[in-house]
Amino acid sequence: MSKSKKFEFRPDDYVVYPAHGVGQIVSIEEQEIAGITLELFVISFEKDKMTLRVPTNKATEIGMRSLSSPDVVSKAMTTLKGKAKVKRAMWSRRAQEYEQKINSGDLIAIAEVVRDLHRTDDQREQSYSERQLYEAALERLTREVAAVSGGDEVQATKQVDEVLVSRAA
Repeated sequence: MSKSKKFEFRPDDYVVYPAHGVGQIVSIEEQEIAGITLELFVISFEKDKMTLRVPTNKATEIGMRSLSSPDVVSKAMTTLKGKAKVKRAMWSRRAQEYEQKINSGDLIAIAEVVRDLHRTDDQREQSYSERQLYEAALERLTREVAAVSGGDEVQATKQVDEVLVSRAA
């Protein structure tokens, strides 16, 4: 492997790892695993107190990507304003679809989950599993919105809440 190889990601970049959300590349290191020297991105997920090592040659293959552009974020906000689309399938099937959308790392798909599972005060109570999926999707969405805008998560949460509340009104 040549050292002059250019990476799409560099240390201190924020990236989105599909299964975990927004993390920051701390460094690129070499590690010997089973006699093979691998070059790895070391990604820190501060909120989860977790560090992940991803082989540099597999990063894009597994779906790791840069943060969304501001226009993708505004598309996601527009998606939130839409009417909830709840399929009449069994809950287990819908839950599986929501889980796949959350873990896809696609910001618009995550916004769809938030939109579909959002409940206003006058609607029926969410089940435990609905609430878990909703909170997971909401957290992923607000983390990326915060990282893209350079703000903090509190501000991003407020922004997402305003969109959801304005939709209900």
